[in-house]
Amino acid sequence: MKVSFLGLGTMGYPMAGHVSKAGHEVVVYNRTTSKAENWCETYQGRVAVTPAEAAAQTDIVLTCVGNDDDLRSLYLGEQGALTQAKPGTLFIDHTTASAEVAKELHAAAKAAQCDFIDAPVSGGQAGAVNGVLTVMIGGDQALIDRAQPVLDCYAKAATRMGDVGAGQMAKMVNQILIGGVLTGLSEGIRFAQKAGLDIETLVDTLKFGAAGSWQLENRGQTMAKDEFDFGFAIEWMHKDLGIALAQADTMGLKIPHTKAVDDAYQGLMAEGRGRQDTSVLIKSLDKDQ
Repeated sequence: MKVSFLGLGTMGYPMAGHVSKAGHEVVVYNRTTSKAENWCETYQGRVAVTPAEAAAQTDIVLTCVGNDDDLRSLYLGEQGALTQAKPGTLFIDHTTASAEVAKELHAAAKAAQCDFIDAPVSGGQAGAVNGVLTVMIGGDQALIDRAQPVLDCYAKAATRMGDVGAGQMAKMVNQILIGGVLTGLSEGIRFAQKAGLDIETLVDTLKFGAAGSWQLENRGQTMAKDEFDFGFAIEWMHKDLGIALAQADTMGLKIPHTKAVDDAYQGLMAEGRGRQDTSVLIKSLDKDQ
């Protein structure tokens, strides 16, 4: 298939690589062109210098950038992807963004005789590198079926959550849940340390019970060792939780525990920890000891 990938960040770079390795014809675009050129030194593909150029050459366009404003610029700017896309082009957005911008881009794509689905991912950098992401999708099943050969390149699961925007809603739930799990895990690990328990034995035991989770199994021991230089950075989590909090406010819903987690992350960012993994939440407890 002829595919373009717009946005070669921490997630997009390896995701685009999996598409290329699967044998698809890939065109890449990145705001910093040198990064796209570097990508082409590792994988088979071509560089486009504008989003419009990339979209014009392909039938499926994958996007993965930072936030709502980045998406609007990428799709709707003077050299935006929708300005030169052929009718029938399918746009698949993997950015974690608002449901509102997903609906906005869907409408803009429809006006350009193109298709759009929102498809945020979960699994972090490791999931992208290993090609085992979970994709939450908002859009028509027929479009998802059309996209499946590409999604299979980097996803272990790609599931329709509802109409356009539902993928982003599901991703908000994902981030809310992660924040809650990390809150309990942070307090549990500190409690265990104070109690003199062996953390490795504890994690190996609890992971098989009702308290088991990906975070416990993959971050429990590293949290106890104060190791946070990997995984999903808290500055990204803060952005994602902000989207969820804004959506909750729009719906008239209070999610105070999520707000507390976000406040803790803001405090850690003020300490210069913005690029550390989300499990650094445990360090917010040390201020109160």
